[in-house]
Amino acid sequence: MSTPRLNTTASPFPIAKADRIEGMAKGMAVLESFDTQRQRLNATLAAERAGITRAAARRHLLTLTHLGYLETDGSYFWLAPKVLRFSGSYLATARLPRAVQPTLNRLAAQTQESFSVAVLDGDEVVIIGRSGYEWRTVADGTGPARVLAYGLHLGARLPAHATSTGRVLLAALSRTQFNEWLNQRTATAPLPRLTLHTTTDPRKLKAVMDEVRTHDYCIASEEHELGVQALAVPLRDMHGRTVAALNVVASPQRLPVAALQRELLPLLLDAAHELRPLL
Repeated sequence: MSTPRLNTTASPFPIAKADRIEGMAKGMAVLESFDTQRQRLNATLAAERAGITRAAARRHLLTLTHLGYLETDGSYFWLAPKVLRFSGSYLATARLPRAVQPTLNRLAAQTQESFSVAVLDGDEVVIIGRSGYEWRTVADGTGPARVLAYGLHLGARLPAHATSTGRVLLAALSRTQFNEWLNQRTATAPLPRLTLHTTTDPRKLKAVMDEVRTHDYCIASEEHELGVQALAVPLRDMHGRTVAALNVVASPQRLPVAALQRELLPLLLDAAHELRPLL
């Protein structure tokens, strides 16, 4: 059973109960129920994922369709292009994506590697800046091919527990906050296993997080996708708050861990230092 989306994370801006519009909160929960695992939902599935009644989910689905944010065949609903207005407006106007993009472009041009900046959203990270390509071995084994990796686009959402950026951002939480995050995600089901290398045991993940806090960077090797490893560092503002994570993605065959640490970690740390006054 899917975890309900309603009220699953603490609000960054608490408000009084009298100021909260419950209908809007439920409508947004329904809209957020659509993801890569469930592209099409009926009222029953939307109710389950949003944590509301089927009757309420049906009304929200119909209203969102009337407003142009969903499309339907009469039984199932799916996202309409209009929802891209939000992501497009954010990427075009928000300060963080605009601040990091020139640095990402410079790093990619300098190294011919792929760099991203991500922020934490619940149990996922969201890519808000990106530049570059990855090297992949082609199917016939003739050699590495320079191709854009699947899923790594602006707005892509990746599981925090299995990615370098996610672990860097989770490490910025206090231990109490991280334990609450982990307990909430494992209360009804284990953390998703994406490859044979994915760390899903809570005790092992806590140990990994301790290492990230100690070293102030993270390397995740083939935990999210086979043939892909990533190195990430935190991006902090002038007050020392971690606001995002910067990472580089590479093939472990072409750039093993030692090479990542030797060749690319200093570049990431320098970039994070340069960006700090802009964040």
